[in-house]
Amino acid sequence: MKKVICKVEYDTENAELVKKFTSGEFGDAAGYEESLYKTNDGKYFLYVNGGAESVYPAENIKRMSAAKADEWLLSH
Repeated sequence: MKKVICKVEYDTENAELVKKFTSGEFGDAAGYEESLYKTNDGKYFLYVNGGAESVYPAENIKRMSAAKADEWLLSH
């Protein structure tokens, strides 16, 4: 997935997957996935996707600071 945020392109195909977190089972309407990525120039972003009843009912990309990425890693 690609998304431009504040004139910066975030692309799951061209970034390094740091860690993936999955909640629920495949087909679970409340289940979701969060995947932390790091771009070649050191920017972090979170790719999210989930079922219709989850906290992420639609595919999306959210940019993250390095500090927030560290917090995310510690909590997952």
